Amino acid sequence: MGLRIAVTGWTGQVVRAMLERVPAGVEVIALRRPELDLADHRTIAPALRAARPGVIVNAAAYTAVDQAESEPDLAMRINGGAAGEAARAAAILGIPVIQLSTDYVFDGTLGRPYREDDATGPISAYGASKLAGEQAVATATANHAVLRTAWIYSPFGKNFVRTMLRLAETRDEVGVVADQQGCPTSALDIADAVFAVARNLVARPQDDTLRGVFHMSASGKAVWADVAEAIFAERERLGGRPVAVKRIATADYPTPARRPANSRLDCSKLAARHGVALPAWRASLPACVERLLEDQG
Repeated sequence: MGLRIAVTGWTGQVVRAMLERVPAGVEVIALRRPELDLADHRTIAPALRAARPGVIVNAAAYTAVDQAESEPDLAMRINGGAAGEAARAAAILGIPVIQLSTDYVFDGTLGRPYREDDATGPISAYGASKLAGEQAVATATANHAVLRTAWIYSPFGKNFVRTMLRLAETRDEVGVVADQQGCPTSALDIADAVFAVARNLVARPQDDTLRGVFHMSASGKAVWADVAEAIFAERERLGGRPVAVKRIATADYPTPARRPANSRLDCSKLAARHGVALPAWRASLPACVERLLEDQG
C-alpha cells in the first residue's frame, strides 16, 4: 500500500517541486483554495480529513517577507494559526505532520551555523509568524517534524535566481548584498528530503528521535553576491553575455523587513536522525539556471 500525502498549497515552490518529484509508491494531494484556505481556519480540518492522508505536509505559507511588516495579523493568521489547525487535524487523524519553517526564526547574530537548540529571536513579522507556527504545531501534536530551511530557489515562481536572470537581460552590473550569510537551497532537493522524512515518520511511529525540530538546507555557505556570481557564471557558460556583480552592504539596499545577517543552519541532526543530507548549493544551482534560461528562450 502506498503513502498518501496531503500538502497544503498549490503554487508555492516546494509544493510544485514535490508534485514534480513524487517517488514511486507515493501519492501527493495538493490542497488549494477554496477547499482549503489558510486564512479561513474553518476550511482546514474538513479539507485535510477529506484527503484521507497518511501524512500532512504544511508547505503553504504567507511568504511576502516585506509585505508582512504591514500585514502582520494576516501573516500570523496564516503562518501561525493555520499551522496549528493543520497539526490539530493531524492529531485527530492519528497521523504525522511535517511543518516547513524558516531560518528567519533566528536574529542572525550568532557567529556559527544555527543548531536546533539555539535560542530563537525573529527580527521580522514574517519570522515571528513562522515561529508561532512551529510552536502551535508542537502544542497540537507530538507526532510532528518541523523542517527549517532557507533561501529557497527553484524553476518555479518568484525567487532570487529568476530575479538575477531577469536583471541580467538588461544590465551589465547588478548590485547584490554581500553581508548576509546563508545557504541557497533548491526546492527540488527540499522535496526529495520531505518525502524521505515522511516515509521515516510513517515507518517508525514510535521513534521519538525522528520527531521535533530539524534544520534542512543545502550544504556550503554563501552571501547573496556569491550566489549571483554563480548564477551569472552559469548563464555565461550557456552562451549569455558577462554580467558583473557589485558587492553592496545591506544598508545600501534597505527593505521594510530586517533580514538575519547569519542564516546558516547546522543540518547534522537531520543527517543523524533521518539519514537525510541535501546536496551542496553549488551542485544544485546550475540545473535550475539552465531550466529557467530554457523557459526564457
